[in-house]
Amino acid sequence: MSDFAQRMTEILNHGALNLAMAIGYKNQIFDILADLNKPVTVPELASASGLHPRYLQEWLGIMVTGKIIELFSDQNAEDTYFLPPEHACLLTRKAGSMNMGVYTQEIPLLTSCAMAPVSTAFKTGAGVPFSSYPDFQAFMAELSDAKHQKVLIDKFLPTVDNGQLLARLTAGIRVCDLGCGLGVAMNLMARAFPKSTFVGIDNHGDAVRKAAEAAQETGIGNAVYKVLDAAAIHGKKEFFSVFDYICAFDAIHDQSHPLEVLQGIRRMLAPGGLFSMIEIKAGSNQAGNMDHPMGPFLYTVSLMHCLPVGLNDQGSGLGMMWGREKAEALLREAGFEQIEVAEMEYDLFNLHYLCKVPLEK
Repeated sequence: MSDFAQRMTEILNHGALNLAMAIGYKNQIFDILADLNKPVTVPELASASGLHPRYLQEWLGIMVTGKIIELFSDQNAEDTYFLPPEHACLLTRKAGSMNMGVYTQEIPLLTSCAMAPVSTAFKTGAGVPFSSYPDFQAFMAELSDAKHQKVLIDKFLPTVDNGQLLARLTAGIRVCDLGCGLGVAMNLMARAFPKSTFVGIDNHGDAVRKAAEAAQETGIGNAVYKVLDAAAIHGKKEFFSVFDYICAFDAIHDQSHPLEVLQGIRRMLAPGGLFSMIEIKAGSNQAGNMDHPMGPFLYTVSLMHCLPVGLNDQGSGLGMMWGREKAEALLREAGFEQIEVAEMEYDLFNLHYLCKVPLEK
């Protein structure tokens, strides 16, 4: 077998394995096997999980040939299955920030949502509307929200501007979360810093409504939400020099008109204001991403979601892998002069672009 034939065999096997692992993750089979922490038979796993034994048997065939789960034989010569702890620590919900099993769901979800429209878009060059991705958007929101719950208040904010932002938030400043989605990040900040005021902006009306309801239900009185296209902000005088801190978590690359959005953010910031832009860690040229450990995966997510969404409304279609060089250039074009780029030890996927607006002389 030639080297490339071997490579194709691996690709087909790994693609199939990802799909099967996504089904297993969704049904919490990895979690159940980890909790059992011993070799079990198919009937024992069916009893513990409430899942059908015939489907489990077929799924386990994929897992053992894919070397995810180990196959043994008990004293009765019956097959038993064991999830090694060193695998469980990367596949289960208890793994926390080390959980990679959750990401197996992305490609199957995107295939279900967007395979047909993206294939058509290859011929037309058109975008794919945001409304085509309800299941994927819900999944990504859940993923992002879980991340914010763990790191936003205790790890991310204390590092911004060498900790000075934390003191300002405690004393009371004006904050905007652009691309706020369901408002989890902003509601966390509003609850943690009651002397500051918060405005969430998103163009997805249903998400904004749910964010506002969540704030109201939990008694948060210092947060308001607005349905607004971020690209239109730079022309609205009521937003000029209003905010002391603006954040955009993995939001800019999905914008149809990112330059206009960044120009709007620049105008929204008061003198001495700060802008945190969190974006994927990558190079802007494909040659610079040849050694990226998750290059094919991230480019595929971008192809199936970020690029087509960004092409809507005659958009530029940045894509998720727009990279550091292009990001810094676009920030400078938008009017930001002071740009600091930092890696985050608790987030290996992203970079933090911190932009500072000078104080008026």
